[in-house]
Amino acid sequence: MSEGADGELREESEDRDGEHVGGEAERQTAPESVEQETTRKSGVAYAAGLTIFFSVLSFMAVGWALDRWLGTGWIMVTGIILGAVVGFYEFIRIMSKIK
Repeated sequence: MSEGADGELREESEDRDGEHVGGEAERQTAPESVEQETTRKSGVAYAAGLTIFFSVLSFMAVGWALDRWLGTGWIMVTGIILGAVVGFYEFIRIMSKIK
């Protein structure tokens, strides 16, 4: 038995090759933690993708509104480009959190 990081005593043993084999509780929580980590990463990736979409859409809408109000035709295109730049910046920032 050994003491874990949380102060809890854990039963340990070695298999035939001399490798460490944790207690029963350690074997049961491993798949859950992998599943939770996968769920967290997929949620972050989903949010990053939506960030690009909504930033382009938002800047395009603002550009369209300004075009209608000012009677021009180029501000919406500028809004799309600016939205893409902002969206990709945020995409990279969010994706860098995934290890």
